[in-house]
Amino acid sequence: MSAPSATNNARITINSARRLRGEITVPGDKALSHRAVIFNSIGEGTARITNFLPGEDCLSSIACMRQLGVQIEFDEVTRTVVVHGKGLRGLEEAGDTLNAGNSGTTMRFLAGLLSGFPFQSVITGDGSLRSRPMKRVLEPLALMGANLSGRKNNTLAPLVIRGGNLKGFNYALPVASAQLKTCLLLAALYAEGDTTLSGLIESRDHTERFLTAMGAPLEKTADGLVMHGPATSLKALDVEVPGDISSAAFWLVAASVHPDADLTLRKVGVNETRTGIIDALLEMGADITYSNETMVGGEPVADLRVKSARLRAGQIGGSIIPRLVDEIPALAVAALMAHGTSEVRDASELRVKETDRIAAIASEFGRLGISVATRPDGLAITGPVANLKGNLVKSYGDHRLAMALAVAGLLLPAGQSLEIEDYHCADVSYPGFWDDLGRIVER
Repeated sequence: MSAPSATNNARITINSARRLRGEITVPGDKALSHRAVIFNSIGEGTARITNFLPGEDCLSSIACMRQLGVQIEFDEVTRTVVVHGKGLRGLEEAGDTLNAGNSGTTMRFLAGLLSGFPFQSVITGDGSLRSRPMKRVLEPLALMGANLSGRKNNTLAPLVIRGGNLKGFNYALPVASAQLKTCLLLAALYAEGDTTLSGLIESRDHTERFLTAMGAPLEKTADGLVMHGPATSLKALDVEVPGDISSAAFWLVAASVHPDADLTLRKVGVNETRTGIIDALLEMGADITYSNETMVGGEPVADLRVKSARLRAGQIGGSIIPRLVDEIPALAVAALMAHGTSEVRDASELRVKETDRIAAIASEFGRLGISVATRPDGLAITGPVANLKGNLVKSYGDHRLAMALAVAGLLLPAGQSLEIEDYHCADVSYPGFWDDLGRIVER
């Protein structure tokens, strides 16, 4: 086996792989790691979080909650976090600006949470995060009574929030966004009266599961979700974080498209609101099987075995998009080897991720000799592609694009390689990705 080779100029070289073999335990789920830290910070008691994802985004959540007066201990070796909850109303005004780094989750969750507190908070982030849309959270929070402002006519960070005196309201979500849903549910914990959320609420449901387990007055109805505010208390909740399906996606695709592959992924979270990637790959003809299925902390978990398969083109759009929007860069690699034209539609959200992922996929796949047709809400790729060529490609600082390009590199003809610029950005969601890649590749 041979690991990818890194250079001193923030590039890594990926060579073609003869075959892929082995077992991988992917890092803890990013979405659940964020929630476990932030939600337990307003819980009563002490919570122990195991298999926490030590990615840069989740560390931003820890740093922000510490600034708000929460005592949090983090053991990097064991990936264990201990949160000493301050209770629903125990957060303190930060002495400085809160920095969410590159984490849209941190910023949008805190916008909702801090809208419930009668002090001023300022939240900023890196250049990428300061360019991502915030109007979608600021507008409904203002309707609840929060005083908020941001750059560009209240559409961009940094955000200034002065909360308190929130009122429950009825709101139809205009986009299927778990970040928006969670933002409003956190604010609703502090609002007088019921907050009813309807509309496009069918996105990942980790927040509903977690808050309910903590004792939040949250009700799921036929029309949506109702928070009966204000909440009186939440109990801290120990969490064993399952493996992140979004990280597993790269190995699911790698083994599906490689002609000689057999991988097993251990203890992956398979919450049905997150398994769109598996459903899409199975529809395309992938060979994926479940074993050792169990429940961990209210979340379904399983081992996944994936082997080489002859894929057919996939048509991806509509209601499945919220269940796999983060995995579309990986699915774009699957499309390279699928027979026919694979299409992604209804995914305009990709335009406002860490980068414009539609444009970035088209640009960097083009450097590998792949033609990608783009549209405002998606893309199309015709496969199988026979003319892959090595080249220098860019990640644009987007962790998922960097890892997708690495998987594509495994498919290059023998003797060819690609170089990925700014490959370290994978650490945002998958510390150790390059080491795991080196362990499964046989040359």
